[in-house]
Amino acid sequence: MGVKPEIVATALSVGYNKGKKREKVVHGGLSFELYPGELTCLLGPNGAGKSTLLRTLSGSQPVLAGEIRVQEKAISSFSERELSRKIGVVYTDKTQAGGLTVYEVVALGRHPHTGFFGRLHREDRRIINEALESVGIVHKAGNYMAELSDGERQKVMIAKALVQECPIILLDEPTAFLDIVSRIEIMSLLHEIAVRHQKTVLLSTHDIEQALVLADRLWLLSRSEGLYTGVTEDVVLSGRMELLFDHEEIKFDVTHGVYYPKVNWKRTVALEVEDDTVRHWVLNIMNRHGYGCIIDGECSEEIPVLSALPGKRLRYSAGSKEYCFSSFGELAEFLRSRKVN
Repeated sequence: MGVKPEIVATALSVGYNKGKKREKVVHGGLSFELYPGELTCLLGPNGAGKSTLLRTLSGSQPVLAGEIRVQEKAISSFSERELSRKIGVVYTDKTQAGGLTVYEVVALGRHPHTGFFGRLHREDRRIINEALESVGIVHKAGNYMAELSDGERQKVMIAKALVQECPIILLDEPTAFLDIVSRIEIMSLLHEIAVRHQKTVLLSTHDIEQALVLADRLWLLSRSEGLYTGVTEDVVLSGRMELLFDHEEIKFDVTHGVYYPKVNWKRTVALEVEDDTVRHWVLNIMNRHGYGCIIDGECSEEIPVLSALPGKRLRYSAGSKEYCFSSFGELAEFLRSRKVN
């Protein structure tokens, strides 16, 4: 693609050394690349090996087989100090540095550059202040970590990774403890950092909705299917999202980019709703009440019809009977009265 990857893995096996030359391979034969200027999201169910893969890429867990190259150099050839200048890591655990100020925590990220005594010089302080500004937390520099919200703490840890001046940043579920606003802020921030600073950013997450919106690439990891990678939109349209979770009762809605429970239809209704937004929520309420919906398809006269009327009203027609509703609440009450569930 014209841009050299920062990380290349070839025939990689990840897992654990269990002692006495015993190994537990979680995944084998993995090959992939990570590029600068891109946010890549690693998706998968619990127990799929996401954290194991991230720890192996960060060098904190040994490669069982195959090879990882960081900027065209084998990861095994880096010293711990050298690797800390290449890869910054943010783990999912809540930080316990409550007794330190925001500035002090971020300053710890300069350790790979400040030497044994850890003295900060003018250039170090400039880099720290720029990182605090980049994540929007500079106004909290003098606050103790214990005084911050979870979202603010996560911004601090990202700033700490930034001051390492690493070209690569790996994050293990950075939005795990955050509310919806903070999740969107953190994901947007990470994408901005990737693009503006040309960083290579890889994070694992269960926040699929934000990943589909903000990730340049997706990595899908599952026990049964292994690792599948690609540009986000290519992955979504490939049908692979359907295979991510090995559960027959969970389906993926390609149109809206969400997972939903399989609908066990007890009745069928034909929809005559032109507005896409209204149709989506009509489908939602009908599916929840056990109705399978026919859209733009031929159906028999015995099948009732649900149509949209002007003024956001709905009409349910079944043979010679018609019922009109001025809200979804009225429709829900009607559906419950028919004892479909």
